[in-house]
Amino acid sequence: MKIAIMQPYLFPYIGYFSLIRNTDYFVFFDTPQYIRKGWINRNRILGANGKDVYFTVPVEKCPRETPIKDVKISCRESWKEKWMGQLTIYKKRAPYYPMVMQLVQDVLNSDTQYISEMAIDSVIKACQYLGIGLDYDIYSRMNLPLFEVGAPDEWALKITQAMKYDTYVNPPGGKAFFNADKYRNANIELEFLTQEIQEYNQRVKEFVPGLSILDVMMFCTPEEIVNMMDLYKIEKGE
Repeated sequence: MKIAIMQPYLFPYIGYFSLIRNTDYFVFFDTPQYIRKGWINRNRILGANGKDVYFTVPVEKCPRETPIKDVKISCRESWKEKWMGQLTIYKKRAPYYPMVMQLVQDVLNSDTQYISEMAIDSVIKACQYLGIGLDYDIYSRMNLPLFEVGAPDEWALKITQAMKYDTYVNPPGGKAFFNADKYRNANIELEFLTQEIQEYNQRVKEFVPGLSILDVMMFCTPEEIVNMMDLYKIEKGE
């Protein structure tokens, strides 16, 4: 049985959802320190010139050590109008614009003041739209014991052990942080899932890969997207 553990990202790219689809359980890890200019409160979509641009949910200023779960969405900026305006670039070119915009509106209208909750809601609602099963929990609400960890890779190890799963799956970007021997000694398989990015018709001159799942949903059916998610490679931790 496979488990994946990821920080909550706002409408993340397709590889995040592939990780959800190809594991049995998913944990939103919302207690690490919030990192500015990361993927918690922003992602990329197409801009008017066919290049990628960022859409962002602004957050309140907070101390550097503030955990993700405690970061509040800014109430001083009219960011919703700006964000929805950015998405109108898809109106004349994307066949599934109305359905995706309704999904975005549902997320923006969610009753929360915390960016982690909005990011988690964006993933949940996208999974529902795509028909992907999501068996999940949120780390700060799991009532797990306080783990003593000596290195960043031990969080995933401790959580996997506590949840009694035998395989932990991570995106390839974190490979350098993991010591596979620790996992082997705990009788846990360590795997890295690499998503193959398949081109789809964005109605631009040159395909822009790795954008938010919003971009993929604008141009592709849920069935097409799920088929894309099945194009991945698994590498064992060494």
